[in-house]
Amino acid sequence: MKVVVAKTAGFCFGVKRAVDTVYEQAGQAGGAPLYTYGPIIHNEEVVRDLEEKGVRVLNSEEELEQVTEGTVVIRSHGVSRRICEKLEAQGLRVVDATCPFVKKIHNIVREESEKGRTIVIVGDGSHPEVEGIRGWCSGKAYVIESPEEAERLKFPEGTRLCIVSQTTFNYNKFQVLVEIILKKSYDSIVVNTICSATHERQAEARKLASKIDVMLVIGGKHSSNTQKLYEICRKECNNTYYIQTIRDLQKEWLEGRRSVGITAGASTPNHIIEEVQRNVRIKF
Repeated sequence: MKVVVAKTAGFCFGVKRAVDTVYEQAGQAGGAPLYTYGPIIHNEEVVRDLEEKGVRVLNSEEELEQVTEGTVVIRSHGVSRRICEKLEAQGLRVVDATCPFVKKIHNIVREESEKGRTIVIVGDGSHPEVEGIRGWCSGKAYVIESPEEAERLKFPEGTRLCIVSQTTFNYNKFQVLVEIILKKSYDSIVVNTICSATHERQAEARKLASKIDVMLVIGGKHSSNTQKLYEICRKECNNTYYIQTIRDLQKEWLEGRRSVGITAGASTPNHIIEEVQRNVRIKF
């Protein structure tokens, strides 16, 4: 059986930087309290390993308010201005591991909203990255992720818009939604803030899925970028399966198949990808 692993599979720059930062802080903590605001990445195995090293996850503002000492690491998704101010007001040591590409979006929406533009964010409104981006807007921000939502957007005549995107959004879908908004003839500026690593990963996954018999997409069940990879691959290959680890792999998926493609989300560690690749080669 031919097994092909996408070159772009696994940790992206921002995620690797954030994970390395937490492990580094854990090694230096010396027993002092160490937290991440939200899971450092959407991968349960990594979060569990960090917990064993003494890193606690703060899942809400309410939990944050109970912390009186120690270090809080801001994950790659970033946080809102309000959370930054709260961390500072509580006198906590802060290590900011926000992905530079996300930080760039924070600066764009802050500056453009201060200039009077209404911000439209293309992405998943419940995703922590989008929640953080919205939290840097001076005025109201609108979040859309479907053509229907884009069609429903209506603003007073003369409204000036600034359109940005969640870094991991599907590039082709972003283009479709932007075209719908631009037809409404508002004074709009569009900033494609999908990171290049995401675009490359999606393009490679699409190409690979179109050439093989079975496609395996590896990633945490809450990983937005992995879910989008699955959607992209599923359109090219009917035999596309979403797994978190080798334990989810089912033998019948591969029976009688001649080729298997493997890709993985930005929060999937290399050892999980390698384990899947190795087991597909050996067992099937």
